[in-house]
Amino acid sequence: MERLDAFMARAASAYYAKGDGIGRDFTTAPEMSQAFGECLGLWAAITWQSMGSPGRVILAELGPGRGTLMADALRAVDEMMPAFAHAAELHLVETSPALRAAQAAMLQGRVAAWHADAATLPDGPAILIANEFFDALPIRQFVKRDLWRERFVVADRFVEQPSDHNEPAPEGSIREIGDTALAIAAGLGQRITQQGGALLILDYGPAESGFGDTLQALRGNAPCDPLAKPGEADITAHVDFAALARASNAAAHGPLPMGLFLQRLGLMARSAMLAQAAPAQAGPILAAAQRLVAPEGMGRLFKAMVLAHPQLPTPAGFEA
Repeated sequence: MERLDAFMARAASAYYAKGDGIGRDFTTAPEMSQAFGECLGLWAAITWQSMGSPGRVILAELGPGRGTLMADALRAVDEMMPAFAHAAELHLVETSPALRAAQAAMLQGRVAAWHADAATLPDGPAILIANEFFDALPIRQFVKRDLWRERFVVADRFVEQPSDHNEPAPEGSIREIGDTALAIAAGLGQRITQQGGALLILDYGPAESGFGDTLQALRGNAPCDPLAKPGEADITAHVDFAALARASNAAAHGPLPMGLFLQRLGLMARSAMLAQAAPAQAGPILAAAQRLVAPEGMGRLFKAMVLAHPQLPTPAGFEA
């Protein structure tokens, strides 16, 4: 018997160690559209300018997948904002050896260092990007049964054990708490507040905290039992943006719908340019962009939030 967060951590570690799930089991925004990474690269460059254009800035991605987002981002800033490209020192937070190898191949010597933990990033002002990172972190689940009980996993089923969790809620309510995510947000928030910079989070979940069971898994781009065959499927849960903001003690901007954020950054215009340059691929290019911004696609369920130094101006894309 193990607590749900321990089960999730073990399953995710085994799954990502293989590094072959992207595309087969799930598809992320950078893999759908190069305009996504390009827009985020230019967002990072604008944020750097708002920080006073320091001569050295840590550019870090948490959970960078195959390196696609950062490759697209760097290509855009190399062309449009070379001063930022020169100042940026690229660091990647990744534990999977297989994915580190893919990132090294994709980024062609641009990576200064890899880190197993964001806490080991070097000191200095930093711009951090976390795209679909927090959803993969483990959660605990508590169920209100007269008194609160916590979920543990035995074989492929839940068992409930007495808990000291305490908050008013209707019978049968489920509360999810991501201790790992909150600790990372607290650490990065402290870093940003003391040393300057911003963390951009793009992930899925509600804008406000609430009750509910959001544990899910994907295999072959289809839902599957999250407790069955640990390590063989992508196991995730919705991100509690409000809780991350509170834990960080940084200045929080958003969350707002990712579709609105990307439209403000010019993703549709950039996608139209790409479609015009490659007429044979115009349909898929524009369809992917539409999926990213449309409310019925990823545009509403996915959110964008920035945790920033309190003196930093409102980040691009978050203007009222």
